[in-house]
Amino acid sequence: MAKINLLPWRESQRKEKQQEFFVMLGAGAAVAVLAVLLVHFQMDNKIKGQERRNTYLANEIVQLDKQIKEIQKLDATRRALVERMEVIQNLQATRPGIVHLFDEVVNTLPNSVHLTALVQNGDSINISGRAESNARVSSYMRNIEESEWLAKPKLSVISTEEDDDGLRVSSFSLQLAQTNPDAELEEE
Repeated sequence: MAKINLLPWRESQRKEKQQEFFVMLGAGAAVAVLAVLLVHFQMDNKIKGQERRNTYLANEIVQLDKQIKEIQKLDATRRALVERMEVIQNLQATRPGIVHLFDEVVNTLPNSVHLTALVQNGDSINISGRAESNARVSSYMRNIEESEWLAKPKLSVISTEEDDDGLRVSSFSLQLAQTNPDAELEEE
């Protein structure tokens, strides 16, 4: 029998398998590197896209903040205008009230009663004056109670003195309220 050496064939097969293993290992490494690079680029694109969206949202938030400030300024201006309009409307509504007040003061004033001061603070009125007697002051208070535009007379001070002619005179001070019968009718 002839001597056949199978070692070189096995050795060459082993070298081929080893070479094949390294090629596969290189191809696997290349595929892995390629996959890592692909994932890296994809994630980088997603991060850049999110950063663009964040920048866009930040810019929009700045714009909305500016618009909110403008709206707040407009609201403040509107509130100021509404307050002014209400003041003007209140003045317009109370404008005839002063005419009625003086008219009622004159109409309710009995003979021999003279007023020396009239001070109005809102709806409250303080009247000072002089009368011939305490009965005239009482008559004046009754007339005020019967008035549509005046109410709640309250005598705070009354004193009797002698005037320059030697006659006895009663000095008085009244507090009363101004009413508005038109407003009372509107409330009903």
